[in-house]
Amino acid sequence: MQTRVLTGITTTGTPHLGNYVGAIRPAVAASRRADVDAFYFMADYHALIKSDDPARIERSRLEIAATWLAAGLDPQRVTFYRQSDIPEIPELTWFLTCVTAKGLLNRAQAYKASVDKNTEAGEDVDAGITAGLYMYPVLMAADILAFNANKVPVGRDQIQHIEMARDIAQRFNHTYGREFFVLPEVVIEEQVATLPGLDGRKMSKSYDNTIPLFSGGKKQLRETIMPGEPKDPDSSALFTIFHAFASDVESAAFRQTLEDGIGWGEAKQLLFERIEADVAPMRERYDALIAQPAAIEEILQEGARKARMTAAPLIAVLRDAIGLRSGAALSAPVTKAAVKTDKMPRIASFRDGDGSFRFRLFSADGEELLLSKSFADPKAAGVMQKRLKSLGAVGAVLQMRTHGMALDIDGEQIADTPDYHDEQARDEAIARLREALDQLAAQD
Repeated sequence: MQTRVLTGITTTGTPHLGNYVGAIRPAVAASRRADVDAFYFMADYHALIKSDDPARIERSRLEIAATWLAAGLDPQRVTFYRQSDIPEIPELTWFLTCVTAKGLLNRAQAYKASVDKNTEAGEDVDAGITAGLYMYPVLMAADILAFNANKVPVGRDQIQHIEMARDIAQRFNHTYGREFFVLPEVVIEEQVATLPGLDGRKMSKSYDNTIPLFSGGKKQLRETIMPGEPKDPDSSALFTIFHAFASDVESAAFRQTLEDGIGWGEAKQLLFERIEADVAPMRERYDALIAQPAAIEEILQEGARKARMTAAPLIAVLRDAIGLRSGAALSAPVTKAAVKTDKMPRIASFRDGDGSFRFRLFSADGEELLLSKSFADPKAAGVMQKRLKSLGAVGAVLQMRTHGMALDIDGEQIADTPDYHDEQARDEAIARLREALDQLAAQD
């Protein structure tokens, strides 16, 4: 069974070593695992909260995309996209906004920090604070919940936002009476969650203490690492940065070298050489990618298509649940004679002409909703029917096609819907399929 993991990086600047060690490297490693369904995105809507420089955001989107790809992210294995290419995200943001308590947002750390800063300066408490900053946690919740991510790797300063996403999801589920959203869990890499800059503070563009990953090449990397007055190794960030790139054995040797009295300049040279050994091959790939923006754009557009195949069915179900239904889907008034309380969705097994085994899922009124793939073994078909009965709507992973959908279970395509004549008919069928799956799960 696959676990869906989602990670984003804000497009407000040039990627640095902290971004690579804290987010990109562990994300790329996770994406190579067979049990991970990876969603990685550039948070360019979030960038608008922090920057009003269009050129900076545009350049950052390109640089960050090239960085992820140069670091080894395989777009064939993952869903890699820009946040702004997924219209379902802002739509879901509004749905979630309408169930989110203002008191919850009042407690957001970024908002509180801005209020405290204004108070200390004797300003109006909301001076300079935009609605975008205030609503940041809801947008982040939509990023996660649009894809029902199970795990979200973040730095410690983002833990509260994952907790808020859980609160918002629970509130929506409770309000509309179904488990539409799974509750995401935070993932912290203890060793490298926050990489320090050479000044010892968190490596951040805000502190102007970042070490560039690719920008400026080898020369810039060395010049950034080398300057500075000698400091006590035990109270500096030098060893922490070295250990983020080195093995335990290498790190132990480096610490011993520091304790033996190596000069500070020599120690920084060793740090530079260790980082450069990892970064140089990636930099070569990065330079080739950044020179081909059209190729990067093609990759991102394909990633957006894949992402929307997951988000669009969920949004269709949510629209139906909250009352934003198509008029064509509204039923005629139901008379007592038409009410049939004894009918439920059913699964019917059959044997194909080639001897293989298949099954169909029918709605309560007899509409065919799914046709399974062929199984050579009737026991395997039976096992999959049992999984389908217990799945429920929240566990259904639907892959959108031009006229229909495919249902995946545990990362394997199990069944297909019929083809529908247009997107509206297809989206209405999604709601009926999910209702049938919930009814089956309730019976199971």
